[in-house]
Amino acid sequence: MRLATYTLHSDPQTVRIGAQINGSMLDLVAGERAMDDGKSIIPASMKGLLALGDTGLARARAVLEHAGKNAARLDKKTLAPDADVHYLPPIPDADKFLCVGKNYRTHLEELKRNDLIKEMPGEPTGFVKLNSCLTGHGADVPRPATVSRLDYEPELVFVLGKRAYGAKAEDAVSYIAGITILNDLTCRDTQKREVASGSRFWTSKNAPAFGPLGPCIITMDEFPDPYDIWVTCSVNGVQRMRVNTSDQIWKLPDIIPHFSRLLDLQPGDMFATGAPGGVAVGKADAEALYLKPGDIVECAFEKPAMVLRNRIV
Repeated sequence: MRLATYTLHSDPQTVRIGAQINGSMLDLVAGERAMDDGKSIIPASMKGLLALGDTGLARARAVLEHAGKNAARLDKKTLAPDADVHYLPPIPDADKFLCVGKNYRTHLEELKRNDLIKEMPGEPTGFVKLNSCLTGHGADVPRPATVSRLDYEPELVFVLGKRAYGAKAEDAVSYIAGITILNDLTCRDTQKREVASGSRFWTSKNAPAFGPLGPCIITMDEFPDPYDIWVTCSVNGVQRMRVNTSDQIWKLPDIIPHFSRLLDLQPGDMFATGAPGGVAVGKADAEALYLKPGDIVECAFEKPAMVLRNRIV
């Protein structure tokens, strides 16, 4: 399934959760009502749906199947054409959005060459991304006037589907409901100053709208191996990078136990798993490649196919 949080251009005030079906978006709450089977368990938020665990996802699949067979009976708000859909971050209100840093071998080499890291990590490292910085697929992202080196960073994000506290490595994958894409836009000039000063609080990571996320959560049944996904980034239609998630240093059996030692992870919490190699800062012509107003940035998975598209303004 492809699960999304969205509004409609024709009804911008109502936030909905839905699932993609044949080029349209099904409102799962309204779709469940249309089943008329006396059951009503799907809540109005993605975090609430994930909190129901396997029961919630199974119910969403049943609603999706019913809609596929009865599409002609559904109104245009219940089953909306994609052109009417305004995507929000799939989970706009996660309790915790943790970003694993320094997690691709190729990217670490780029950072070392540019004096943006001083040593290789001996264990998973991370920082917190604030909900207030998240924005959705298709949104404009303002580049502050004080920023001159805005870099693109497509990242695989894992979404938790059940509580994890003191998790074991062998159970790590079982906690994941699905994946999505983050463009963890980074201000390299600010980052370099912070590294030089020894600061660990990267304010550039939490600037408003500096976290395009989505457009959907792809549930785990749609792909066989999260560590064999090709991740790409294109700017104005020109591919800038392509890397496989197998290049990650710290994987789920490392990440989930490490952070759940002290944190009570909840359904809807997210882990971004780091920037791959190939970002602008790692290239000889970096100054020409940093993002500028008007640039269209597309971060994507090749298979399962999904594209997160945003414009820099």
